[in-house]
Amino acid sequence: MPIYEYLCASCGHRFEELQNMGDKPVSVCPQCGGGVKKLMSTASPISSETQRSEKTCCGRQERCEKPPCADDGTCKR
Repeated sequence: MPIYEYLCASCGHRFEELQNMGDKPVSVCPQCGGGVKKLMSTASPISSETQRSEKTCCGRQERCEKPPCADDGTCKR
């Protein structure tokens, strides 16, 4: 069951709601009763994949120039 994140337009309260995919979106803030909008969220497997792709092949913090490393994995810098 997915967790959806909402933001209240009136008071700024941000909250999560565990819902079935077929459930109607939450429309009322549980804190003030104002209107809410559903926020776009990124699933952790996608963000984990992005973090993995930002690592360099040689272990340096900054990205390497073109081409980054030799075939044996050593940095050419």
